[in-house]
Amino acid sequence: MQDFGKIVVIIGLVLVAVGAWLWSGRGLGWLGRLPGDISYQNGDFRFYFPLTSCILVSAVLTLLGWLLRR
Repeated sequence: MQDFGKIVVIIGLVLVAVGAWLWSGRGLGWLGRLPGDISYQNGDFRFYFPLTSCILVSAVLTLLGWLLRR
């Protein structure tokens, strides 16, 4: 069970590092600006929902999970 805990901690640290890298602006510049991402601006109001980006990330994570379980 200790090995499982170490794996979870390592995965968490990797996710934090990737998140910090993407948050810094040096990451994937096209992610969040794909066709199908909803963006609406009217005066001071701005609404943005990255629909296509969410679907893409979900598909990649699902495929990754499926491959790791095999």
